[in-house]
Amino acid sequence: MIIVLKRGTSRETIDKFSTALKKNYDVTVNEWQGVNETVLGLIGDTVSIDIDYINAQDIVYSVKRVQEPYKKANRKFHPEDTVITLSNGAKIGDGSLSILAGPCSVESQQQVTEIAKAVKDFGATVLRGGAFKPRTSPYAFQGLKAEGLEYLKRAREETGLPIVTEIMSETDIDLFSDVDIIQVGARNMQNFSLLKRLGKLDKPILLKRGLSATIEEWLMSAEYIMAEGNQQVILCERGIRTYEKFTRNTLDLSAIPVIKKLSHLPIIIDPSHATGQSWLVEPMAMAAVAAGADGLIIEVHNDPPHALCDGAQSLTPEEFHRVVDKVRKIKSVI
Repeated sequence: MIIVLKRGTSRETIDKFSTALKKNYDVTVNEWQGVNETVLGLIGDTVSIDIDYINAQDIVYSVKRVQEPYKKANRKFHPEDTVITLSNGAKIGDGSLSILAGPCSVESQQQVTEIAKAVKDFGATVLRGGAFKPRTSPYAFQGLKAEGLEYLKRAREETGLPIVTEIMSETDIDLFSDVDIIQVGARNMQNFSLLKRLGKLDKPILLKRGLSATIEEWLMSAEYIMAEGNQQVILCERGIRTYEKFTRNTLDLSAIPVIKKLSHLPIIIDPSHATGQSWLVEPMAMAAVAAGADGLIIEVHNDPPHALCDGAQSLTPEEFHRVVDKVRKIKSVI
């Protein structure tokens, strides 16, 4: 961290400030005297230093980090890729292509079990399904909640597929004790109290990127989970909000190589929520795999026109089969 002090700062004040930095943050402070200003260079673990607090001091002209504020999610400190092992032995981030598929919303036992069997037959490795549904409108279907979780578990018994489903509140954590992967949705990416609670679990967490979050903010949210002890974080790019309205969101495929460079955590892509249109899922899924994604999470419904949630972006099982076939061919090439 580099701190530039204002002109005219007295020697006594500089010494007092430097001593406080060393004491409060356990860092080494190097000082450079210029013609008109003094520069302090902080060496050590500066991640915990509040840059806004430093910047607010009367004697500080400017402050800048020279190291990313996330440490546990940073590839510099963990050069090997993190591999997540699921309850059935399946792995995410090991170089294979993970396919998470299922309905946006769990509607009934018959519906989710039928879809689970179909996506497993066509190559899915994890069953996704929403029991608790965050919706923009308070009048839209909000999910079956605890009942929906039970339907997912029974579908797991029928197929052997691990399940991933979204949590809405830290008050519901006990309900998710038997869920294989807990998903944190885009709207909760910066729900820090929830992230801290999830960080105390020994369970994979699928962390979706926020609607308007930068990559650094996304990684800092992962850091919240990891700082509490849970290192099993899977990142999910699901599109960000831009001025473009043709698609539901704008899929940031460049996030894949950026995350691979900055972090050791696996990254999967959600082409369903990113585009909002079923006919765009296939080309975006293919592009994501070509760019190096560790997996895909795709919405599949046995009757999309009558789905209670996001039918327009859902594939039929047959369409899903075609997509899986194509992306696996691309994966074999790269």
